[in-house]
Amino acid sequence: MPYTILFPDSRSDPLDIEREVAGPDVELINARKDRFDAIDAETWARADAVIVRYMPIDSNVIPLLKKARIVVRNGVGFDVIDLKATGEAGIPACNVPDYGTTEVADSAIAMMLTFARGTAALDAALRADLKTGWTHEHNVTARRLRGATFGVVGLGRIGTAAGLRARAFGMNVAFYDPWLPNGAELSFGFTRARTLNELLGMADVVSIHSPLTAETRAMINASAVAAMKPGAYVINTARGPICDTSALVEGLKSGKLGAVGLDVLPKEPGTTDDPFVAAWKSNEPWIRGRALLNPHSAFYSPDSNRDLRTKALETALFYLKDGVLGNCVNSEYLREPR
Repeated sequence: MPYTILFPDSRSDPLDIEREVAGPDVELINARKDRFDAIDAETWARADAVIVRYMPIDSNVIPLLKKARIVVRNGVGFDVIDLKATGEAGIPACNVPDYGTTEVADSAIAMMLTFARGTAALDAALRADLKTGWTHEHNVTARRLRGATFGVVGLGRIGTAAGLRARAFGMNVAFYDPWLPNGAELSFGFTRARTLNELLGMADVVSIHSPLTAETRAMINASAVAAMKPGAYVINTARGPICDTSALVEGLKSGKLGAVGLDVLPKEPGTTDDPFVAAWKSNEPWIRGRALLNPHSAFYSPDSNRDLRTKALETALFYLKDGVLGNCVNSEYLREPR
């Protein structure tokens, strides 16, 4: 039987990759809206599946889903979906955890290397003045990585990939992940910290790879910064609200932190209302060369984008056609599926 799949806020136009995957018998609706109420109730009601980017799927939307049997987040994080409400409605919520793993890990390492070797700061100094910039002294975050400790917060797929890359640079790798079974660290030869503060106290580079949950929201705050080694780098390629950006700015100002690289912010897109963005944009001497900001783009490459779009649709179709449920993230709340 034919299926209708709604993409409420996709930015892909046309859905050419999705059409290749779906075949001719599946109807794809590309609404391209920013708000749920910009899509008429009839369209929501027709959908057998919803593949969402950033639009919240919450108590406003769920009553409109008359036929939907599955909701898929077009990405790894799934904080835009109300897991409890979808589960109680009998709708599995799924994500795509296996795309962009190498790209995000590479981005975290790239930020670390940019600070350690000063490539961006040195280029900027030369661009400003070729004569006065011709010196190593503009690399204010230089450090030897061999023998330093790379601290991973969240040893999932991406955290593991980042840790393995760091080890290739001769770094010691430690991690904190309370959800990982005992002994998992033995497979990699990593050092396990039993508390976050223990990890922060040993890490020269803190690389964040945790999901956004109630426990991880603002996990990197003033007390966490205080627990870090002097001169530590903080790199976040996970979710913006995990870091209190005010605490990061204060850490940079005081000299407690050596450098901060963010691919994500608590509110996106970034504005100068965010203290980190304001400080980064001002580029005053105390922060110059010590801050990097990317536009939540660590996941992206043409290859990863194709993987994401393909896998999101496959997750929906496997369930609709064959009843095979993959990457379900609301199983603890899921009642009898529709």
